[in-house]
Amino acid sequence: MAFALVFPGQGSQFVGMGVDLANNFTAAKKVFQEVDDSLKQSLFKIISDGPESDLMLTENTQPALMAVSMAFVSVLNQESGYPIVAKSTILAGHSLGEYTALTVSGAFNLAESAQLLKIRGQAMQRAVPVGQGAMAALLGSDLDTAAKICQAAASKTNQICVPANDNSVGQIVISGNKTAIDEAINLASTYGIKKAVLLPVSAPFHCPLMESAAQRMADALISVQIKSLQKPVVTNFNAQVTSDHKLIPDLLVKQVVGMVRWRESVIQMKNQQITDYIEIGAGKVLSGLIKRIDKDANCLNCGEVGHIESIIKYINNQ
Repeated sequence: MAFALVFPGQGSQFVGMGVDLANNFTAAKKVFQEVDDSLKQSLFKIISDGPESDLMLTENTQPALMAVSMAFVSVLNQESGYPIVAKSTILAGHSLGEYTALTVSGAFNLAESAQLLKIRGQAMQRAVPVGQGAMAALLGSDLDTAAKICQAAASKTNQICVPANDNSVGQIVISGNKTAIDEAINLASTYGIKKAVLLPVSAPFHCPLMESAAQRMADALISVQIKSLQKPVVTNFNAQVTSDHKLIPDLLVKQVVGMVRWRESVIQMKNQQITDYIEIGAGKVLSGLIKRIDKDANCLNCGEVGHIESIIKYINNQ
C-alpha cells in the first residue's frame, strides 16, 4: 500500500510536546539542540517548560512544531536503520508543516528550515498590528458558501475577508480584518452555517493582509540553496504534486497570502493511490481532517514515544 507522510501546522502545539522523545532518544535531543543553535535561542526550553504564552507566539510555534516532527523523523530513521522517506510515496504538511515536509524530502536542511520558519513567524506577526486582524472557523460550511459569506462581509465593511484554510468537508477557516471577520460571523447563520467561532490566533494568516510577510519570505528564500526533492510534496497553494525544487520558493511565497488547500491536497493524494497516512509530530489534527475527507483512509500517528515501534513495524512491512 502507498503511504504519505504528513506534518501538522499551527494549532497542534502544546507545552511538553516531544519532551519524552528527547529524554529517551539521543537522535531527538540532537535535533532540538541543532534547532536551538541555529536560532540562537533556547526554543526547547519553551517547548518543554513554557510558558504557554511564549510557545503560542507564532515566531516560536512555527519552528517548534517543525522541530518536534523532525525529532520523530530522526528517531524513526535511526531505529529503522534507513531514511523512512525512502519508503514513502508522497509528503504533505499543513501551512508551516509544508516546510517540515520539504525538509524531510531534502529541500532544506534542519537549520535552514528552523531559520526560515522563525523569519516567517516574525514576518506574519508584524504584518498586521495586534487586534486589527482575525480568523474564524465556519463549521458545517463548504468552500462556496464560505466564499459567499466572505464576499458579503467584505462588501459591507469595505475590508478584507477571505477563505484561508479549506481544511475538510464542513470546516473552513476565514481570515481578514477584525471588523470584516466579526461581520462574517454575524452573517453565518443566515447562510445555514451551524457554528462560526472566532479563533485565538495572533494574526490573520493566509490572506492578502500578509503581503509584507510574503515579500519578506521571498527575500529570505533567495539566500537558501534549495536542493532536489527525494520524494514529491503536495503543496498548499495549489494542491498539486511538486517534484521540481525550482518551483518551491514561489509556491512558499504564495502560500503566505494564499488559501491552504488541505481538502484538495488529500483528494490529490487519494488520486495518487495513497491509502495510508502517517501523521508525524504533535497532535492528531490532520488525521481527523483526513478521515473527514477520505473515509477509507487509514491514519497512523507518530507523536509519542509509544508510537515509534508500531510505526517502524508498519513501514518495514511496506
